[in-house]
Amino acid sequence: MSKTKNEIKFFNKWSFDNVTVRDRTLENYINLKPIIIPHSAGRHEHRRFWKSTKVSILERFVNRLLSPGFIGSRIRGRKSSFNSGKKGKLLTSIKNAFVLIELTTEQNPIQVFIDAIMNTTPREETTRIAMGGISYASAVDIAPQRRVDLALKYLSQAIAARSHSNEKQFEENLAQELILAANNSQESRAVKRKDEIERIAVSAR
Repeated sequence: MSKTKNEIKFFNKWSFDNVTVRDRTLENYINLKPIIIPHSAGRHEHRRFWKSTKVSILERFVNRLLSPGFIGSRIRGRKSSFNSGKKGKLLTSIKNAFVLIELTTEQNPIQVFIDAIMNTTPREETTRIAMGGISYASAVDIAPQRRVDLALKYLSQAIAARSHSNEKQFEENLAQELILAANNSQESRAVKRKDEIERIAVSAR
């Protein structure tokens, strides 16, 4: 018998029921369709905007961690092969990290992950404007899709930086960064980066 929508759980452990997106402007850009394994074989690759509307936010996070220069080049040992296509190893690490999150927070780790994204999405950034041979920085609002893209980027960079030359296991660093970001803690590198971008934008208004 095939599983119904409500029976589908992430890694057959965590339910998508009652997982909410607190920012209504981002609801259409965070796909929370129930999945078991975050792997769709790149079916969205050649379709514009499908990554936001058709691909699970969890798979987008995994794919971001697989990007060369983020995790693979910063972690010693077996994790150094992440950026060469070893997605299975990364999925195992994420599963273990989610177990740590659940044990530490006693919350659904999917909700913790979504809260981490909410707290690392910048609302403003700066752009360079040239006029009459003079260029200057000006603050601009960020589109919802780009806000989610930047949040995934900042979280990936923060996890990579936290894992660099760190004695802790990768799973522990991943779980720690997501928990800190979900709590909007200044100890989170991703939250610090978001605040820095918004602070520069405020000064450029």
